[in-house]
Amino acid sequence: MTLTIPPVRGTLTPERPLSELTWLRVGGPAEWLFQPADREDLAAFLAALPSSVAVFPMGVGSNLIVRDGGIRGVVIRLGRGFNGIAVEGARVTAGAAALDAHVARRAAEAGVDLTFLRTIPGAIGGAVAMNAGCYGSYVADHLVAATLVLRDGSLATIDRAAAGFGYRSSSLPAGAVVIEAVFEGAPGDPAALAAKMADQLARRDATQPVKERSAGSTFRNPAGFSSTGRPDDVHDLKAWSLIDAAGLRGYRHGGAEMSAKHPNFLVNTGGATAAELEDLGEFVRARVRESSGHDLRWEVIRVGDR
Repeated sequence: MTLTIPPVRGTLTPERPLSELTWLRVGGPAEWLFQPADREDLAAFLAALPSSVAVFPMGVGSNLIVRDGGIRGVVIRLGRGFNGIAVEGARVTAGAAALDAHVARRAAEAGVDLTFLRTIPGAIGGAVAMNAGCYGSYVADHLVAATLVLRDGSLATIDRAAAGFGYRSSSLPAGAVVIEAVFEGAPGDPAALAAKMADQLARRDATQPVKERSAGSTFRNPAGFSSTGRPDDVHDLKAWSLIDAAGLRGYRHGGAEMSAKHPNFLVNTGGATAAELEDLGEFVRARVRESSGHDLRWEVIRVGDR
């Protein structure tokens, strides 16, 4: 593909390998990878990019399988110019590239409770796009507004209602790139908030394969959720328990494994291909459907060509 665009101030790289940019360390290249210098650079690039060219915003690759054939079009990855964090009163403004854990820590230091972000892998842009949540709190509970660069290069600011949050999902415009978000949290004592996060980390480390190559929870819990993204308490089933009951804890396919420590974590044990990981996930879905009647839905995003 030949891109006819004005010069960028960021970095535009053809055929950029993506495996080293994802937590699972698999996948083919991006046809083009664009790392904008700032929001003006991003907006000008998208305005000049032909509408026929697909755009995929990529965060830190924490919940992503890039298929072995790579991604056609342009992958946009935000970096240093988009990772600022500022606290004013009960509100925290964070760039889309700021890590969730860093935002939680900075907020806690200022006495603002956004501790639910502490153990969520990834960055703020992805957290908004997926309505990330943990320990009963979700982005939908705390988001005040998000700033987007739309596919045509224009800027837009949306509030919580316009984000269209659901369980692990939102209704952001196609091709839009989240560049900043404003959250609001309850006040709290910094020391107590730090202790709360330490407890969350200890519980996570005791139950999840944090030292393995994984992408976090593989499948969504089969629960009912309201239009706000909050649980409606219809179900309390967990995906891991269905996988465990199907006898798939520790099950392997090539270099891919359903973790023996937490069976809802898909792990690259070393040398796995994206196809092996995705095929194992589909095998798990089929086996769980047979054994329980539940149809597990992917939480990990799968993109690109096989």
